[in-house]
Amino acid sequence: MKNANKSYPLEWLDLLITVTLNPSKTDIGAITDVQLNNIILRISEENLRLQLLIKSQVFSTNKENEIKLLIKQYHSSFIILLNQTLENQKAAIPRKLILKNTYKSLLVNIDELLSFIETHFANYLSPEEEVPETYLSVTRKELRKKLDRLKSKHKRITNPVMDIVLKRLYRFTDTNLRYKIAFRDIFYKKDLVRGLEEIDWNSVNNKAFSPIDELLIYLNFNSKGYINLLTERISQCINSCDNSIEKMDRLLYYYKAFNQLHRKPSLVLNPNYHDLETILGNWFTQEILYLEKKLHLSVVPLQSKKENPVEKQSTAKEKQKVLCMLSTDQIGLILRASDELRILVAKSMSQVFKTIVPHLSTPYKEDLSYDGMRSKSYVAEERDKQIAIETLERIIKKIKEY
Repeated sequence: MKNANKSYPLEWLDLLITVTLNPSKTDIGAITDVQLNNIILRISEENLRLQLLIKSQVFSTNKENEIKLLIKQYHSSFIILLNQTLENQKAAIPRKLILKNTYKSLLVNIDELLSFIETHFANYLSPEEEVPETYLSVTRKELRKKLDRLKSKHKRITNPVMDIVLKRLYRFTDTNLRYKIAFRDIFYKKDLVRGLEEIDWNSVNNKAFSPIDELLIYLNFNSKGYINLLTERISQCINSCDNSIEKMDRLLYYYKAFNQLHRKPSLVLNPNYHDLETILGNWFTQEILYLEKKLHLSVVPLQSKKENPVEKQSTAKEKQKVLCMLSTDQIGLILRASDELRILVAKSMSQVFKTIVPHLSTPYKEDLSYDGMRSKSYVAEERDKQIAIETLERIIKKIKEY
């Protein structure tokens, strides 16, 4: 009996759409302008009330399966009400402006409620489920309006990245395209448009990546056109440097900045293509390896034009070196940390590596590149970090035994 007395949270909205504004059940013409104005005001209030109610119900429920059921019920109910509103609008053919505005207000507010659920509780929905035709139609129209506003705002600004994004989004809003659209596609496009709307396009950017780049990387916008554009831009910036050392520093700066950007989990533009992070990560790795080889093959020493490179190399080989049972990456990590903690003090980190590394060798390599080791210390793998930590812990343990 307790459950039977529970009120239906969508009662007012449901009755309004299925009865009051349904031409097959009500004489729409008999509704006065004053009543319609009151309805429009109440629709907005109902929108806010339902958003708060949904949040309250979710937070008061502890079981995941119950939350999932609740969210799915709300989502499917809003889609049904959206479909009915569209049918009412077509059947009524409203001549009065106030009646047109009433239907418009309903469509906008129901779409907002759907977006609210899809934004805050997307994990409880089925992303691969096919989107109903009417809901897809409304979503496309709303997205197109937002895209038109974004386009008009940027019509005087040349931004190749924005051009790629807008082209992709406009293609999605094309109502003539007939192929299966899953909720995942809707969620992604709404997230993307919302992110574009939130960008402050007038702000001065001094970071490695622009606000739109940060957004697209966050949303895993794995478009081939965008990835090619981004790598081309980074390449141009790196190639503007005077020498290979500067190029390596600039490249590592971009790689570090890229790795530190946020990503939204389980999100991708094109699920049938590699993730943006995978492609760009591989590109950075290959570029770093290429520059390292160029540094290793350099004949003339960069530090002094007067030195004879042949004599310098032969002298270095004649020196008795200390064999270190770590890899170059692991040694690099320890030297970098020692410099940053000021345990080893020199004019620069480069000077620390330059002074120490020529006197070391590993079981795998006799002659080590101090530049290569320093560069790799910024992009070390987790396995190398772990081995370096374990080695230092063994040293600590040994010292405690003294």
